[in-house]
Amino acid sequence: MARNNQLVVPQAKAALDRMKVEIAQEHGIAFSPDGYNGNLVTRDAGTIGGNITRRLVQMAEQTLGGRI
Repeated sequence: MARNNQLVVPQAKAALDRMKVEIAQEHGIAFSPDGYNGNLVTRDAGTIGGNITRRLVQMAEQTLGGRI
């Protein structure tokens, strides 16, 4: 299966991985940063992904807000 979610800035991978673990911990979700996470229920995976998106949007808004 081809992966289409390639990072535009490959150096950001470590920061995104840390963000995943941090969000999982905040929500009490058992998450293995360097192992198998196939046991996550869809709701938990969605919680992690949704919060990552929320934080990235907030970061972009702050960055853009300083320029406008």
